[in-house]
Amino acid sequence: MNTRQLHALALRSAIAATLAAGGYIHAQLYIDEYRFIHIVGPLFLLQAGVSFALAALLLIGTPLLLRAASAGAALGALGGFIASRTVGVFGFTEKGLQPAPQAILSLLAESGTLLLLAIWQATVIRHRRTARPPTTTPHRDRAGISTTPN
Repeated sequence: MNTRQLHALALRSAIAATLAAGGYIHAQLYIDEYRFIHIVGPLFLLQAGVSFALAALLLIGTPLLLRAASAGAALGALGGFIASRTVGVFGFTEKGLQPAPQAILSLLAESGTLLLLAIWQATVIRHRRTARPPTTTPHRDRAGISTTPN
């Protein structure tokens, strides 16, 4: 295994770990507190299930669609967090970083997922750029004769 493959495996594992951590927090909140909250409770369970499924799939491979779905899950969790503290979600509102410590841990896990996905995407783009063969343009002398070797 070369350095590039090891780096990719480490990033995939870290992204899967942050997704699974966020999923675990949502599952724990569903079981302990939120399962009786209309609509919001099942959304916590859905978030947990999606996060666990994406984490498992990321360990197998990383197609662009899977990375996009992972970013969507993290953004959805962060969006729900922000909405529940501002305008409310289906009539449900919370204040500050409650419940503690799950709120801050969830914020860290979802933000970490997005940060690691951004690093992964930057790495993919960088490797694609360096993997392209250099393009050569024919060089012509003053007489218009090509001097570039074939």
